[in-house]
Formats: sequence, structure tokens, C-alpha cells
Amino acid sequence: MIALQPVILSGGSGTRLWPLSREQHPKQLLPLASAETMLQATALRVQGDAQAFALVAAPIVVCNEEYRFITAEQLRAVGKASRHIVLEPVGRNTAPALTLAALLAALPSNGGEADPVLLVMPADHVIQDGAAFQQAICQGMVHATAGAMVTFGIVADRPETGYGYIQRGKAVDDAFAITRFVEKPDAATAQTYIDSGEYLWNSGLFMMRASVWLRAIDHFQPAMAQACRAAFDGGQQDHDFYRIDKSAFVACPADSIDYAVMEKLADSAALGIEGRIIPLDAGWSDVGAWDALWQVSAKDSAGNAVRGDVLLEQSSDNLVFAQSRLVAGVGIDNLVIVETPDAVLVADKNNMQAVKQIVSRLKASQRGEALVHRKIHRPWGSYDAIDAGERFQVKRIIVNPGCSLSLQMHHHRAEHWIIVKGTARITRGEEVFLLSENQSTYIPLGVTHRLENPGKFPLEMIEVQSGSYLGEDDIVRFDDTYGRK
Repeated sequence: MIALQPVILSGGSGTRLWPLSREQHPKQLLPLASAETMLQATALRVQGDAQAFALVAAPIVVCNEEYRFITAEQLRAVGKASRHIVLEPVGRNTAPALTLAALLAALPSNGGEADPVLLVMPADHVIQDGAAFQQAICQGMVHATAGAMVTFGIVADRPETGYGYIQRGKAVDDAFAITRFVEKPDAATAQTYIDSGEYLWNSGLFMMRASVWLRAIDHFQPAMAQACRAAFDGGQQDHDFYRIDKSAFVACPADSIDYAVMEKLADSAALGIEGRIIPLDAGWSDVGAWDALWQVSAKDSAGNAVRGDVLLEQSSDNLVFAQSRLVAGVGIDNLVIVETPDAVLVADKNNMQAVKQIVSRLKASQRGEALVHRKIHRPWGSYDAIDAGERFQVKRIIVNPGCSLSLQMHHHRAEHWIIVKGTARITRGEEVFLLSENQSTYIPLGVTHRLENPGKFPLEMIEVQSGSYLGEDDIVRFDDTYGRK
């Protein structure tokens, strides 16, 4: 039986979902539409079916190098751990990302089938009807196994101008030939597409054998194929991660799967690869902006979708997210309100595209709110900068069981550590000792130190920093489990 190899493309920054989505913590790593993050929901979306694909491999994930640790941890947390996380040093769009994944999937040394069927899924989509999605994947498996390139067209329920469209051609069993891809239309054109019944939304979901994609990319995009092979061949395995060669990948042309290959299939019968489109009606959304999230969220009788500590009176059709405090609304309609510990967004639901301009202005002003949250994730856990002032900063630090920070030293600050929960193993200069709840210690400026959690439960600690400079770049690492410099 042919193996199914999920490929999760976890790039992108989700600018229009600020302030929850930040450049260094993008939307695919957030729990926007369910209790799981979007990455986790994507990884859980494909389950084995004895009648269709009994062998489902651990996912291959292609992501930005900056997100590597949180990506691995989120997969592990839902039982989808993978040793095949390909790290992109720079973004080059989806076609190079898929090429890297196909090269990895085609290696017999991975222990699976050398030419599996790839199921290519962006990490930032919502699928509400899992059974319908599984059925469509079963259909696609048949066509992909036979050598076709399959895409899934979303059955459109409105003349949407924010999506691209695919025109379907003649029926081929339970699929259709692809006539053409078309760009995002204006409202009038979108209405004609809907009225014709021939057009489906372009989902960005694909299926094909690894060898079929590699043959197509060699034919249509030889420069891209060559750069990806050089980057892959020059890479190396690093724990759960595959680090490609940066210099080779920087030289790679950037393009999407659609532009690079799929749009060209209709005119290239000589290549011997046929394009197929399978209609998908499964409550799909790419959640590109807050209004799209409102559409797929559960709502009350007044059309309000809320998350967190929210109270609304005489209000309708709102999306309200509260992360750290009570948000109350009276007499408001059609608004998006998103509260985080360091930023609040209030916007008309019909004007969501302008959120990108807010982010651009934040970046132009070099404001940190565009890049990171107050809570920062690290491979060992997280820290939350809960207060700061002149010459001091207070952080709440969580260290996961069995994890440790690097052995390090600071030139410009001293630190006071207070254990709130759990047990800490402290290295301070030549000393090594344990601290438990309600105990504390002091790390003088310039002294080598390390914090470890030897226990089975998370360690929670309050750290008070004091000194002339408190930036994160005042860290000299002598030893680090995670290979950071």
C-alpha cells in the first residue's frame, strides 16, 4: 500500500492577525480557531484509513529557522513528533519549500517508501468538517498514486474577492481536469465565477508523488530545482531538524506552487503529468484576517464570537479576544477587539486589510510590538516580562521538566531568583545547589550561572534583573543544549 506523507508548510507571518500574530510568533503557532494551535490542528488532520491509506508517515514540516523549537514542541505535545523539520534560513515561498520536502521524502534512508504520495498542507488553514476532508484525501490518493498532480478546490459559497479561483474542466472519474488558475477577481468577476458553477476557490492544498513533483520542478523551474538540491545536499541533520545550506538557498528563486508548476500543467501535456482538481466542501478557511476568523468561529445568538474574559451588552456581530484582562463592550456592532498584555486592536470588521498598515508603521518606528509578544517562548520553556523600569526588569520564567537554560554570564546586570513552584538546580560559579518553593538566591554581575529543572513538573520562578543594561543580547553562553551561540 502506498504511503501518505503529510507535508506541512509552516511559513508566513500572518500580518493581518496582529496583535495576536507577531513576526516571531506567527498565526500558525496560535490557537485561533480551537484549543490546538493551527499547526497542531493541521498535523492532527490526517488519520489512517484501512481502506484508503493505512500507512501515514510522521509529518515533514518546513518552517523558518526562528520557529524551530516551538514547532517541534507543539508537534510533540499532540503526539505528532517528527525528526523531519526542515529549516529555511530565508523564505522563498511554497514551491522551494515543497521541493525541499520532496527531496527529503524521496530518501530511502528515512525508513519509509522512497516515493510516497505527498499531502501538502499550509499550517494556517481551518477545516471544520474532518470527515469531508478525509473523504477528499481518499479520492485524491487514487489520482496521485496514478501519477497526477491533485489540487483541492473549495466549493465557493459567496463571490469572495480575497481568494484565487480555479476553473474546472471535464470530469475525470470523481475529479476534474484543470482548465486554468485565475487571480483574485473584483466583485463583479467573482459573481460571474459563482454564477457559472465552473470555478472553485484555490485552497493551496495539493497531492502528488514525490518523484512527480521533482520531475515537474526540474522541467518548469530548473534554476529553482538546482538551488534546492544544492541547499539540501549541503545540509545536515541536527536533532529533529534538517538544516539546509544557507548560501545555496539564498540564491533560490522564490515562487508559489501554483505559479511555478500547477498553472503550467494544462499547456504541457508532453511532460506526461496531468492536473486534477477535487471539489472540497469541508468548512475551509485560510483565516487570512480577523473577519475570516469571525466567519468560522462559534457565535452566540447575537452573532458575537468571543474568547477569554468578555462581557457584551446590546452588541452584535463582534469578534472579541481577551488574553489578560476583562474586556467589556456596550452597544457595539461589527467590531474586532483583540486584547493582549502589550497591545489592543479595535477595528471595523469591514476594514481588516488596513491592519497591515498598522504593522508597517510599528516596524518603521522599530516598535517591538510588531515582532514579539511580552511572553517569549524558548526551547526550555518561556518567560514573560511582567514589569520594567529604569535599571530593573521583572520576569516570570517557566522551565519545562528536564530542561535547562544555557551556562551563561552577564556583563551589565545582576539577577535575583525566587522559586514559586517546583525545584530548581542552580549553578552559580563553582557552586551547584537545589532550591525549592519560597526559596531564593542572588546571581552577581559577571558570575557564570545556569538554571535547571530536574523535576517532573514545570518550574516557575520570578527573576528580578537590575543593572545598567538589561537587553537580551547581554548574554555570554559557554554551553548550550540547544546549539545556540
